[in-house]
Amino acid sequence: MSYPVITNCPVCSKTLKITKLHCAHCHTTIENEFELTKLASLTQEQLYFIEVFLACRGNIKEVEKELSISYPTVRGKLNDIISALGYEQKKKNDVDEKKIIAMLEAGEITSEEAIKLLKEE
Repeated sequence: MSYPVITNCPVCSKTLKITKLHCAHCHTTIENEFELTKLASLTQEQLYFIEVFLACRGNIKEVEKELSISYPTVRGKLNDIISALGYEQKKKNDVDEKKIIAMLEAGEITSEEAIKLLKEE
């Protein structure tokens, strides 16, 4: 009987290392330190979400229908997975607040334009 690979120690919660691989067919055993992929650190729920997301070809509306969840929930789950994989969240529009304020102070843009730019973050 096979069990899913656990990635964290059940005692101290630190990351486990895989040190042994074994072939059930020919009984070859290989011992060394093996690295897991980033995906191996995800929960079963996150992996299921990724499967659904890929099956829907990244179409968020289809994921909503398939999982019966709202658009914000889909986005939240995607953001959680991105963070779990070690990637930083990117803003939609990487706006430099200091630059906007400087443009406002210099009279290059109006206060309404500055507010609009800041809200796009």
